Amino acid sequence: MGRATVAEFKARKKIPVTLVLDNVRSLNNIGAMFRTCDAFAVSGIALCGVSGTPPSPEIHKTALGAEESVDWCYYADTLDAIAALKEQGTCIVVLEQVKGSVALGTFTPEEGRSYAVVVGNEVDGVAQAVVDAADVCLEIPQSGTKHSLNVSVSAALALWEFYKELYK
Repeated sequence: MGRATVAEFKARKKIPVTLVLDNVRSLNNIGAMFRTCDAFAVSGIALCGVSGTPPSPEIHKTALGAEESVDWCYYADTLDAIAALKEQGTCIVVLEQVKGSVALGTFTPEEGRSYAVVVGNEVDGVAQAVVDAADVCLEIPQSGTKHSLNVSVSAALALWEFYKELYK
C-alpha cells in the first residue's frame, strides 16, 4: 500500500501546524487526533492539562501507532504552551464558537507562517483565558440542533483546511 515507515514519516515535510489539546479528557479522542495529525503531516501535538499522554493502550487503540510517528510534548498548563508557541512567532488559532469568530471555510492560512490550532475540552470547550490569548478564533458552521461536533472530528476538519492550503 506504499505506507511510510515511522522513520520515513518523520523525515517528510510537515505542515507548519501544531495541534494544541486544551484539557481533552477522552484518551480515544486523543488517539484519533494523533491519527489525524499523522494523516495530514502536522508538525506536532501539544497535550495540555488533563490530556493524557502516550504510552496508553486507550490512545493506541484509536491512534493505531500514530503516537509513535507524530511528535508531541506535554504542558501542565495550556497557557504555557501558547506562550511558548507565540515566542516562536506562531499564530494562535482557537477552534471555538465565540463572538467575532471566523467561519472555518473563509480563513486562509498564509504560506511561510506557522500556526497552532487549539481544540478544547469535550464539555467546556477551550478555556476562556486561552480564547483571550488567541490571534483568531475559527468556528465550523453547523445547521443541526447540537451546535457542536466531537472534538476529534472538529480537529480533523480544521486540520484538513490547513493541509489543503499548506502542504505543497
